[in-house]
Amino acid sequence: MKTGFVCHEKYMWHDTGHAGIFIPAVGHVQPSEHAESPESKRRIRNLMEVTGLLEKLVQIVPRPATRDEVLRYHTPDYIDRLAALSAERGGDAGMTTPFAAGGYDIALLSAGGVLAAAEAVVDGTVDNAYALVRPPGHHAEAHMGKGFCLLANGVLAIRHVQATRGIGRVAVLDYDVHHGNSAEHAFYDDPNVLTISIHQDNCFPPDSGAAGDIGRGKGEGYNINVPLPPGSGREAYRATFERVVVPAITAFRPDFIVVPSGFDAGGFDPLGRMMLSSGSYREIAATMKALAADLCGGRLLFTHEGGYAAVHVPFCAHAVIEELCDSGARIDDPFAPILDGMGGHQLYPHQEAVIDAAAELASKIK
Repeated sequence: MKTGFVCHEKYMWHDTGHAGIFIPAVGHVQPSEHAESPESKRRIRNLMEVTGLLEKLVQIVPRPATRDEVLRYHTPDYIDRLAALSAERGGDAGMTTPFAAGGYDIALLSAGGVLAAAEAVVDGTVDNAYALVRPPGHHAEAHMGKGFCLLANGVLAIRHVQATRGIGRVAVLDYDVHHGNSAEHAFYDDPNVLTISIHQDNCFPPDSGAAGDIGRGKGEGYNINVPLPPGSGREAYRATFERVVVPAITAFRPDFIVVPSGFDAGGFDPLGRMMLSSGSYREIAATMKALAADLCGGRLLFTHEGGYAAVHVPFCAHAVIEELCDSGARIDDPFAPILDGMGGHQLYPHQEAVIDAAAELASKIK
């Protein structure tokens, strides 16, 4: 397999400042490093270089997205506000989305990196791709940033290949621990884009990602949320893929699959309460690669989102990229035996009830 890879040092220069995890460091909150810092992303690339995995990938050079490209989803007022703040001292793009001077330019390079990866996959330059970009994108909405995301990278990539490459049906599978509200909002009434989000129930954004939010108008039934209860582990995610993701995407038969890839459902993450190890992420990557091979000529794009346990996240990402490129050699994840050995990985009735409700919706996809 030829797997494309996007990364750029400038992504690591995106400055989110100091905070108390993610809230402003005011009052009694002592300043500390913001949760969305360069560390976990830089460590992913560092680990890939040390293991030799980086050498097995096709390097895709990112470019800044153009104004016209970002206006395929975002409003002119929002883009003008971002540009103006960025030209001065920065600001906040919306809900918990701080950025420093020049942040908008880095966000354009992040979005453009995902666009370049999508082009490479759809054009057949590579079989699949992983875009290790920053700032992330799966919470950004048309008129505002949210959850550390300035521009909706994945949404923009989908709109781009639909507009320039003749791609029709696209499936989105978002497994970040936080709801994939960006894709849901963008395609809520669009039957040509199937959006599936597996997330911790009502974690972020607030009051977002409910099981009853299924789309609107012609898009009704093409938005599937799986709001798993906190504490869900290996078997809950495995059942979700077996009963919801695979049947829904198989029935939908997309031309292209996009996976917003967040590793904050990992058991050590400070911003989630799930239990996954790198082994589950490896299974997810293998499942999505097999679906893409069966349904859409292998056209599969992973775009990096969350994951804030800086020491653990690189092993999760490494496992995913190993699967994408059939590297053969696998490295040991020293954290896996700890996480996999914890209690609570079985499928519990309260988790199964959520999965079964989503499976009912998945059975109606056509």
